Amino acid sequence: SAPSPFPGEGPAQQALQALSQRLQVQEKEMELVKAALAEALRLLRLQAPPTSLQDPGPAAPTRASSPAAPPGLPPPCSPSLVSRGTQTETEVEMEASPGTPGLSNGPPAPQGGSEEPSGTQSEGGGSSSSGTGSPGGAGSPGGTGSPGILRLVQPPQCTDTARRNSSSSPSERPRQKLSRKAASSANLLLRSGSTESRGGKRATLGRPGGCRVVVDTPLLSVEGISVKMFLRGRPITMYIPSGIRSLEELPSGPPPETLSLDWVYYGYRGRDSRSNLFVLRSGEVVYFIACVVVLYRPGGGPGGPGGGGQRHYRGHTDCVRCLAVHPDGVRVASGQTAGVDKDGKPLQPVVHVWDSETLLKLQEIGLGAFERGVGALAFSVVDQGAFLCVVDDSNEHMLSVWDCGRGTKLAEIKSTNDSVLAVGFSPRDSSCIVTSGKSHVHFWNWSGAAGVPGNGTLTRKQGVFGKYKKPKFIPCFVFLPDGDILTGDSEGNILTWGRSLSDSKTPGRGGAKETYGIVAQAHAHEGSIFALCLRRDGTVLSGGGRDRRLVQWGPGLVALQEAEIPEHFGAVRAIAERLGSELLVGTTKNALLRGDLAQGFSPVIQGHTDELWGLCTHPFQNRFLTCGHDKQLCLWDGEGHALAWSIDLKETGLCADFHPSGAVVAVGLNTGRWLVLDTETREIVSDVTDGNEQLSVVRYSPDGLHLAIGSHDNMIYIYSVSSDGAKSSRFGRCVGHSSFITHLDWSKDGNFIMSNSGDYEILYWNVGEGCKLLRNRYESRDREWATYTCVLGFHVYASWRSCLGAGGFGAGAPPRPPRN
Repeated sequence: SAPSPFPGEGPAQQALQALSQRLQVQEKEMELVKAALAEALRLLRLQAPPTSLQDPGPAAPTRASSPAAPPGLPPPCSPSLVSRGTQTETEVEMEASPGTPGLSNGPPAPQGGSEEPSGTQSEGGGSSSSGTGSPGGAGSPGGTGSPGILRLVQPPQCTDTARRNSSSSPSERPRQKLSRKAASSANLLLRSGSTESRGGKRATLGRPGGCRVVVDTPLLSVEGISVKMFLRGRPITMYIPSGIRSLEELPSGPPPETLSLDWVYYGYRGRDSRSNLFVLRSGEVVYFIACVVVLYRPGGGPGGPGGGGQRHYRGHTDCVRCLAVHPDGVRVASGQTAGVDKDGKPLQPVVHVWDSETLLKLQEIGLGAFERGVGALAFSVVDQGAFLCVVDDSNEHMLSVWDCGRGTKLAEIKSTNDSVLAVGFSPRDSSCIVTSGKSHVHFWNWSGAAGVPGNGTLTRKQGVFGKYKKPKFIPCFVFLPDGDILTGDSEGNILTWGRSLSDSKTPGRGGAKETYGIVAQAHAHEGSIFALCLRRDGTVLSGGGRDRRLVQWGPGLVALQEAEIPEHFGAVRAIAERLGSELLVGTTKNALLRGDLAQGFSPVIQGHTDELWGLCTHPFQNRFLTCGHDKQLCLWDGEGHALAWSIDLKETGLCADFHPSGAVVAVGLNTGRWLVLDTETREIVSDVTDGNEQLSVVRYSPDGLHLAIGSHDNMIYIYSVSSDGAKSSRFGRCVGHSSFITHLDWSKDGNFIMSNSGDYEILYWNVGEGCKLLRNRYESRDREWATYTCVLGFHVYASWRSCLGAGGFGAGAPPRPPRN
């Protein structure tokens, strides 16, 4: 056989394997030592006094070619090894240090006027170039500083370290690993102070060749001049204003002021809900919005005509979907849907029975018994409201009967797989329950009214349509005094149902000898009938969908009188009768109308019909403007609690802002267009398009001379504006964000902008010098801002800390941004 070209290869390989095994043993020993040292230091820190932030000292001397470093920072030094860590990883930096090794109390000083020589280092940790940027950077996938990736740079000052890091033989690699572990272990010996300062101090270790290693391992880092936190793995640095010497100086906890709900702006939930409008014995109107049940007195209380006064029941934890009023006109039952709380824990559907006079909860019914939500409910009538019938939103639409006083379930049954839209007790017999919905009317017989929990039974009889066409939906019904039942359906017909003896061809369910059939039919509306209401004089009101007509019917379903609801209010959703002949009508466009059939109707409550995104307040009047996905732009009177005017934008409005003069308002749309409208004439005075992405924020400068527009194309467009705000011209663009713009604020002098983006960046811009990006963010720490709408920055540091817990930032799973 030929001799080996590498003599001694066998022994060398064996030696390398032995060295590898020895390294593994040493690693395990080192982990044990680190754990023991950490425990010892923890016990020592329990007795050590807390360390406050250091006051920045005078600026350190630097080379003439470099800008002055911020006070309290070490001189600039070329990094040789950087590891950008995630929430549980460490940051390791190799820096040149001409002096004695010690503790470094701040971040590296800017080099060449920037904090990142190759681009712009944002406070969110992202690195972007002068273009539109890319979502790279520390803590960002695809960036040069991705977690766990070591970037190797060879500084001329640290020749020994550079030579060791670029060793040519495999036997040198274990030494690098041991050196890093030794640095990490020695760092434990240098940490001291309180928990907060311990997380922010950088431990500096001496190294051969005149270099030092700075190890930074905080989730919440307090470095004397800055606070660092991590959001979804991205480091965010927030510089502390110079007037604050210690975080302990800042107030802890929420402010002493509290908020009380005065008025629910605006509208009522009529678009996608039923059983949502009733009148109480006190004359108040009860309806719901989101998780609040509103008790409203039209025309009374503060606010003047059309304003009225409001009270609120706020016992629910998620959206209310239906209401029922007790026969006494005081007690109210409200059912909520399933949801999740702010911590992500599930919230179960439940029914609350509460007193409308005291707003106190009397009974909680069905917690854990319903699925998805409560779809419909009704009180019994003949026995003074002792029982409550509930239909949930499960696939089987479970029908259950409850004892209102005890909160116990008396009977339960699967009703149907089709949707159930209405339920009610017969006013003459509590053992008779009616449900209606998709293609059905069911008549239920409830036995076990003695109130023994679980012993009651429910049996069903289907309504027989016979020769009449079965409609697709039956949204509503009402009981007549003579015992008959009227139903309104999707075909626009009112059907009269009565009991009749069954024959062999149409046997009743459950062995019953009677069945329910149609006695009479009357065509009442074009399109669906959404509401039926029995008036005190015995007549019946019906509300149409497509034709928006409100019709009064006499005996024998003879039409007596009618009125039409204006188109911009939508179709009739619910009808309630007040004192005298006055009626209240809820519409599918979330408006509440007041009037009668003779005089017509006028709105007392109006609202949007889809998601609301844009909101801005008038600079000096008690007015505000809103826009959203329903394409409506609305100006509201905050004093009279009424709509001043509204226009159709034809496109989705996402953001808005008033000019400081109040004469015009700018509105950003989802197509990249933005409009300027005269607030008095409502005319469009300017129509401009910037890009083809949606606009997320528009903001006038405090002096009104500039307008900033943040777009989803990662740019901020700046316009020069005339004194009256009617004319504008492009001034420049702020380019540098690596994700879409979410928030921005102007400085008080109108020369600077602070902006946030979707990837948690915080950038600062000098508008006066041509939209120049400020690379040294430290210089903006004391700048005064006209508004604080940005959700990232030291001005909201306490909010984030409260959101993530007082123990620090990011413990466990990555945190979620607070809701705005």
